[in-house]
Amino acid sequence: MCVTAHQPYDTTAPLHLTITQIWEKAALNNKRIAMSRLRVQTTEEAIKDAKAERLPEIDAAGTYARVTNMPVYKDGYFNTPEQFPVLHNFYKVGGEAYFNIYNGNKTNLEIKKGITEHAIAEEQKNLTVSEVKFNAAVCYLDLARSCRFKELIARDIEEQERQLAHIRELQKNGVVLKSDVLRATLKLSRQKMGMVQIENDIAIASQKLALMIGVDEHQLIEPDSSFTAALEQPASYEAYLDMAAEHAHEYKISAGETALRELSLQQVKANVSPSVGLFAEYAFSYPQIQFYPYEGAAYGLGMYGVKASFPISSFYHNRHKEKAAELQLERQEVEHQETGDMVRQQVNEAYLRYKEALTRIDVAETNIKQATENLRIVNNTYFNQLSLVTDLLDADTQMLQTRFDLVSASIAARVRYYQLQKAIGNL
Repeated sequence: MCVTAHQPYDTTAPLHLTITQIWEKAALNNKRIAMSRLRVQTTEEAIKDAKAERLPEIDAAGTYARVTNMPVYKDGYFNTPEQFPVLHNFYKVGGEAYFNIYNGNKTNLEIKKGITEHAIAEEQKNLTVSEVKFNAAVCYLDLARSCRFKELIARDIEEQERQLAHIRELQKNGVVLKSDVLRATLKLSRQKMGMVQIENDIAIASQKLALMIGVDEHQLIEPDSSFTAALEQPASYEAYLDMAAEHAHEYKISAGETALRELSLQQVKANVSPSVGLFAEYAFSYPQIQFYPYEGAAYGLGMYGVKASFPISSFYHNRHKEKAAELQLERQEVEHQETGDMVRQQVNEAYLRYKEALTRIDVAETNIKQATENLRIVNNTYFNQLSLVTDLLDADTQMLQTRFDLVSASIAARVRYYQLQKAIGNL
């Protein structure tokens, strides 16, 4: 168990969390995940906005104007005109509506584009969650390794203190030299200094992890000891490739970007399309000056029918836009292929490194057995005056180092495992 590190600002008991609980808190509180979630909500609103384009456009307007005098030049511009009597105040209020029937399928394409962007945002959120979970796992395992190192150093300090007391007794009896005591004391002092460094490492890793998962940064996090459990054996490389092709977030995002470019090309092509819609308008005006004879009274006038237009200039304005869209699509297709290559490379690297890490665990376990036997032999020979104190201290150091190596190998294997799961989109 990891004992609370010496932090003057930490007055609370350690918070014991498993790695699953770490991920759950990160999913709820991590700021990067919160931002990606907001991006998803933004794309949802964009889809609703695109669908709203199917509704009719309705406008209401009102006008007040001051009408100037109306001179009539019957005898030419260089003679005094006659003044035609006008009403100087003009009022108009009314409304109009337009309902699109066909516009080259642009509305449907915009909706499809919004749906595709939403799918991309979802995958980007999933990728962010995967990255945050992986980073949290690395930080959590780093904290667990430091806590395990602290336990090993604490145990080693106890053993060194007992051993130093024994050497001092031998020195009092004149069996060993005073230099043996000094060397053993120096080694013990180094171990105690290493304990201070480990405690600082624990405090730093705990704060980093706390900020990552959104809990109080002054709260010391105590990792679970389950990281010592056996790791599962890797499946075949081909199986991981199949899973990556189906679940890898980067590949899905790239596929969505390619679909988005295809929709953009269709939108550009739709520029050379007629627009057809129904319209209606009605307005009340005062005075009646639209038709002759004019009348100083209010009147109402409405129209309805079908409105159609065709952008003839698009035949030559749209040509280069369409070519540019085709080139962007082609470039995106190449980028999608490159993304597939990158995903396969990441899976291959993570797969090989994971197998390598498992092998390191086996080697570390073998080294511990050898170091244990070596320490036993040297310990017996030293206290029987058959070896030097340097041999004993070296054997102690090798024993501690092999234990460190086993812990590091176990942690590294779990990091590689999560890296492989992240590469195939399963984290």
